[in-house]
Amino acid sequence: MAMLVFLVVLLPAVFGSDCKFRPVDCSDVYNSGQTASGIYSIYPAGDVPVWVHCDMISDGKDEDKGGWTVIQRRMDGSVNFYRPWNQYKRGFGNIESEYWLGLENMYQLTRNRKYMLRVDLEDFEGRKGFAQYSSFSVDCECSGYKLHVSGFTDGGAGDSLTQHNDMKFTTFDNDQDNDPGNCAKQYLGGFWYNNCHVTNPTGVYLWGEDATHFAVGVVWHTWKMNYDVSMKSISIKIKSVFW
Repeated sequence: MAMLVFLVVLLPAVFGSDCKFRPVDCSDVYNSGQTASGIYSIYPAGDVPVWVHCDMISDGKDEDKGGWTVIQRRMDGSVNFYRPWNQYKRGFGNIESEYWLGLENMYQLTRNRKYMLRVDLEDFEGRKGFAQYSSFSVDCECSGYKLHVSGFTDGGAGDSLTQHNDMKFTTFDNDQDNDPGNCAKQYLGGFWYNNCHVTNPTGVYLWGEDATHFAVGVVWHTWKMNYDVSMKSISIKIKSVFW
C-alpha cells in the first residue's frame, strides 16, 4: 500500500497534465531508459524546462548507479562565477562546459524528494578524488537558500562541505555569512560561506597553486591542505536517494 501511494504521488511530477513525460531530474531520465551521459531537459518546478548535464556513469554498485543531476561544474575557466544574487538564484553558464544550475532550481528539486550529493575533483597533475554526502537539500529564498548537507563518505578528498552546513547563501550583493565582512567579496565567488570557507567551488579559476591572493581559487582544502591550490575540475551533482 505504501508503494502504491508513493507512485500515485510521483506520477503527476513526472508526467504533466497533458501526459507528456517531464522528468523532474536525471534520475527520472535514467530510469526512462536514456542512460547516456549528456544534456537533457528536466522540470524541477513542473512546467518550465531546465537544461542540465546528466551524469549517467555507473560502476555497478546500486548507490553509484547513473542518474546524477549536475548542479555545478568547473573545467576550463570559461565562465565567470563572480556574479550577483539574481544570477545565482536563476542559474548561469554554458551547459556544455561550466555552469551553475541555480538556487531556485536546487530548492525546487530538493523540496519534494530526498537527495544525496557527490563532489568529483581533479587537480592539474591528473589526480582525482571525491566526497559524497547521503543527504542534501536547499531551503527556499525566504530562508536565504540555506544549505543542509550531512552523511559524509570519503572518496579520498576529505570533508570540506560539512562546515558550510546550515549556512545561507552569500553573494557580493547579498551578505548572509558569519564573517564581519562579505566572504563573497573577499574570495570572489558566491557560496554558502561560513566564516569564511573550507571550499570555494565558485572561486577564480586558477592554474594549480597560486599564492598571489589567499584562497580565491577553486579550493577544496581537506584534499590538498593548502588554500593556494586550485582544482582543474570540480563537478557537484545530486541524485534521488530512492533510485
